[in-house]
Amino acid sequence: MAQTVTTELRRWIIEQACSGCSAESVLKAMKDAGWEEEVALDALEVTLRQHLGVGAEAGDAAQLSQATQLAAAAERVSASGRPARRALPEPSLSGSPRQVDAGDRMVDVLVSLSSPRLVVFGNLLSDEECDALMAAARPRLSRSLTVQTDTGGEEMNADRTSQGMFFRRGELEVVSRVEARLARLLNWPVENGEGLQVLCYKPGAEYKPHYDYFDPGEAGTPNIVKRGGQRLATIVMYLNEPSRGGGTTFPDIGLEVAPQRGHAVFFSYDRPHPATRTLHGGAPVIEGEKWVATKWLREREFS
Repeated sequence: MAQTVTTELRRWIIEQACSGCSAESVLKAMKDAGWEEEVALDALEVTLRQHLGVGAEAGDAAQLSQATQLAAAAERVSASGRPARRALPEPSLSGSPRQVDAGDRMVDVLVSLSSPRLVVFGNLLSDEECDALMAAARPRLSRSLTVQTDTGGEEMNADRTSQGMFFRRGELEVVSRVEARLARLLNWPVENGEGLQVLCYKPGAEYKPHYDYFDPGEAGTPNIVKRGGQRLATIVMYLNEPSRGGGTTFPDIGLEVAPQRGHAVFFSYDRPHPATRTLHGGAPVIEGEKWVATKWLREREFS
């Protein structure tokens, strides 16, 4: 089960920083208390970066100096204890723009989180594009499968009760247009994306919380990542609006994104670990149908 970083833990980390404790001693105390190392390292980094920003505004020089030293030490421990953070797909949001240029369309920025990295976009797709994707996908729908982690193949999973299909990259004009827009929006090459998947959730259908990266500890992962490396990011685009239910949930941060036609939620994960806090799911549809188009982005060209 994923561990959630609480307000109490963040407060305790700041207290240790301000009392002069070393990053190594704080990390050891957290691990002794049962925290996973990866979660503890991320909690140290994120909490102290946020505290440094508040301290700078408040002007508390002594606490700021101690926290700065511990933050630097935490980063050193982190760098020696886990893989380096990777380059990721990322929209250009410097200056907090209300809209971003996606090449052929201006896209609204509705929500932006730094940890986890998550952005809710508005008006990414037109009504005509949503209709075209649903119409082209409908005749090819079948029960959705998930990756079989022990072999690298596919399997039917009771946690996922939608119907779905995949378009080949560039298969249709509308698919090619959307893929080019996403590449521009997220600053990531078209060829590094998997084929666009369209899913239909009927009443009662859901996808229970899960991660999109491939678990390095599973036997089938080396075979899966031969085709483009690890997944680094996901964007879920809403093609219609169910009457009730069907939101995209993020349990670790208490967020639910409502499905709104043409809008999308993007999130990235810099390592294949629960510390990224990208656990997410599709809540059950209560009334109506939910249609989404999902694109997963890989480290390198996906073939």
